[in-house]
Amino acid sequence: MAFTIVLMMIATLMCCTNNTVASAWDEPAEVIHVSGKVMCQDCSQGWNEWVNSHKPIKGAKVSLTCLDKRKRVVYYTSDTTDELGQYDMAVNNYIYGKELDTKECYVRLVSSPDNVCNILTDFGGGKSGFKLNNPTSVYRGLIKYVPNPFYYTTPMCDMPDTDTSYSDSKYSQGKGQGGY
Repeated sequence: MAFTIVLMMIATLMCCTNNTVASAWDEPAEVIHVSGKVMCQDCSQGWNEWVNSHKPIKGAKVSLTCLDKRKRVVYYTSDTTDELGQYDMAVNNYIYGKELDTKECYVRLVSSPDNVCNILTDFGGGKSGFKLNNPTSVYRGLIKYVPNPFYYTTPMCDMPDTDTSYSDSKYSQGKGQGGY
């Protein structure tokens, strides 16, 4: 009989504890953290060095832009990287009394202080913007997004824009030289 009472008390205690823990996870986070790295990748070296060796860029600027449902900017911030190429932005989850829609927030590269390695690339979405879809870490009162590293490259490694077709060029419209 005493064993049954003790067992019921333990079950009641576990039930109450689980409800408290569950309610703590249901509370929205007050702060959202976005952190990552900005690196330089030089293609002038051999394949193994190009793939495996990259150096951090100190002082690179990264921005976070959040839009509302009508695609208007409701929040903008930026951060510069430290000597390890790392940035960390802490954002209040409530802007002007409304909860931020993180699915409409984008992180992107802005500028590089490096005189040699300053060409934007889209590795990791650095040029077009990395959309905050799924958080990397979720903990009580904290949501953290960690995008893949962003990369700059050297002018020698910059690929020319080949998206335009010949029919779109000025030569197909009779405006080229030589009367073609």
